[in-house]
Amino acid sequence: MEQGYNNAKYWQIGFFSLNNAATNLYLALMGYVSYYANSMAGFGIVLISAILTALNIFDAVTDPVVGFWLDRTRGRFGKFRPFMLCGNLFMALGAVLLYFTTHEINRYIRVGYFILVYGLFILGYTFQTVVAKSGQSILTDNPAQRPMATYFDSLYVMAAYGGTALFVGNYLVPKYGGFTNESLFREYALWVAGISIFCTILAMIGIANKDNSEHISRQSCHQNIHVRDYWEIICGNKPIRMLIIAACTDKFAATVYSHTTVGVMLYGIMMNNYGISGLIGVVTAIPTLIVVSAGIKVAQHMGQKRALVLFTALGIFFQLIMMLVLMEDGICTVNFSLGKINGITVWFVGIYILLNGCKSITNNMVVPMIADCSDYERCRSGKFVPGLMGALFSFVDKVFAALGTAFVGIVMLVMGYNKRLPQIGDAMTEGLKWTTLFLYCGVPIIGWICSLVSMRHYTLDKKKMHEITKDLHQGENWR
Repeated sequence: MEQGYNNAKYWQIGFFSLNNAATNLYLALMGYVSYYANSMAGFGIVLISAILTALNIFDAVTDPVVGFWLDRTRGRFGKFRPFMLCGNLFMALGAVLLYFTTHEINRYIRVGYFILVYGLFILGYTFQTVVAKSGQSILTDNPAQRPMATYFDSLYVMAAYGGTALFVGNYLVPKYGGFTNESLFREYALWVAGISIFCTILAMIGIANKDNSEHISRQSCHQNIHVRDYWEIICGNKPIRMLIIAACTDKFAATVYSHTTVGVMLYGIMMNNYGISGLIGVVTAIPTLIVVSAGIKVAQHMGQKRALVLFTALGIFFQLIMMLVLMEDGICTVNFSLGKINGITVWFVGIYILLNGCKSITNNMVVPMIADCSDYERCRSGKFVPGLMGALFSFVDKVFAALGTAFVGIVMLVMGYNKRLPQIGDAMTEGLKWTTLFLYCGVPIIGWICSLVSMRHYTLDKKKMHEITKDLHQGENWR
């Protein structure tokens, strides 16, 4: 391992990445909130879309506030760990109250109650996600180590979404008969709350040795950050602006293609086997990790920027192939049962592995790249503001996630789903087929093209990051 860097042990990187897993478990849970609000709370599709879009915008607005607070925090328990723990507890309380009680509340105040408890959840989510986006800056500054966060994030996100999809599709749905039983949502919320707090505790252990006043003081040099400083930082740091543009277009696309409604349309209607939505994650987990591992090797050898560009381009290619596979008439015959595996199953699984590997790399590579932008800012202006970098990134990220959610709702309205969402087993129509292909395949391709354009103006390649790290360490040694 190269000398002169603020290195971390690999178990520390792996443990801290569980912070991202903790929030993604809740994100997967909240992916079903539209079905709960529609089936259990009695909210119409238009009302649900409007509420969730507004709440997601509120979620984005809280990021700069929490990020500013984090940058000014120097408590006895560290800068990051208090935000991680408090955030997770707030999310647990908000999620449990939402799924356990909303449908029991008087219908005249039900909407207000839903907004209130969802707002509590959002506050906790902001606390913990700002840390996920900024904690890498103190964990390690070694360009060979930072890509490893992408590997662990990809592993945990796949486990979070794949595991919950398997849990919902093959356990909860058969047990409770679909998304019209409140007990399904209650049991799901309890499982997520328990696993997420366990992940958070491990993440706090992972960052504990770096999250202390002595280590942070060497980087911040007892700086005083004011709100007025943020505008100059944003204007002067071109790499973070370009990274945000690349990531937010990816986030919009990811929100659309991973939306629960799109999953129901793809697996529950087009393929007529919703159980596949959970099994596919298990079947393809190890091969997908092999693809991700290859991506990490590329990032360590070529730099994170070139790896992101390469796998974004590959993602576009494999998404086009996936569209052709899904257009085949036999797509409804995909089956994972031994003795029933046919040609279309082999094609679907093979392309899914390659495509999902590219998605994992492009979606998660940006997190350690935020730390690169934070180091660039410290070299450029002398200001150590990981909270701002993470908050600024999360702000735009969440705005585009909100737009993605609203976009799916608008498409559903155009399709005529104004009172109920598509349900498992609905009849397959030509319009539904093309809508599914557009949302699952077309939108990601558009998002990735926009990402490639913005990355042409991102300057923090491998060579530049070596220069920045060298300058920063010389400055610390001088102090």
